[in-house]
Amino acid sequence: MHRRPTLLAAASLTAAAVLSLAACGGGDGGSKDDDTIEGAQTGGGKSATPSPKTSADGIDRPRITLPKGVRNVFEGGRTGDATKDAILADSERRINSLDEAVTVEAKDHPALKFYSAGDALMSAATYVKGFYDDDRSFVGTTRYYKRNVTILKKGTAAVTYCMDSSKTYPMNRRTKKVDKSVPASDKDYAFFNTRLEKNAKGVWQTTSVTSIEAAKQCL
Repeated sequence: MHRRPTLLAAASLTAAAVLSLAACGGGDGGSKDDDTIEGAQTGGGKSATPSPKTSADGIDRPRITLPKGVRNVFEGGRTGDATKDAILADSERRINSLDEAVTVEAKDHPALKFYSAGDALMSAATYVKGFYDDDRSFVGTTRYYKRNVTILKKGTAAVTYCMDSSKTYPMNRRTKKVDKSVPASDKDYAFFNTRLEKNAKGVWQTTSVTSIEAAKQCL
């Protein structure tokens, strides 16, 4: 059993399913136990910190809230290049938005569609729906490391990174029971290759995602 299934390339999904991501929540707008507003800044080995509604770059961004017990740690968030730092920051926000959609019961998850588009949005919808269909969620800390940015051409970039989910555990969505019996394995380490495009608002949206489980470069 996987601690956290790897987000794979987009599976077949109708446009209606993408637009109805909100239906996955079924809650009343958020968990009362939520304590972290994610998606503000990158940082070496630190989780993202609370962000204002309008960020320093002037973009009106949706808040991203992760519940207690769910934490993402991002390593290597500053490159010294303003454009690369902005790309990494939006890549980070996209990861947080995906985890919010899985772990937070809410009527809508606007950040998911704010930071993902195209094939990446369809992949995200498939990924999130899988958790709800199986009545599952997760808790714990996920580490993201060996993050690299390559600017391909104006308005387009690639971000690669490794994910370590060995400190996360499956949770039954209904009973809230956490299964800590899942043994660690090489499958807890995955390599991701993502493509990002800068949209009209200035947001670097992830448009495609590919991943490899038990990737040698991440072990």
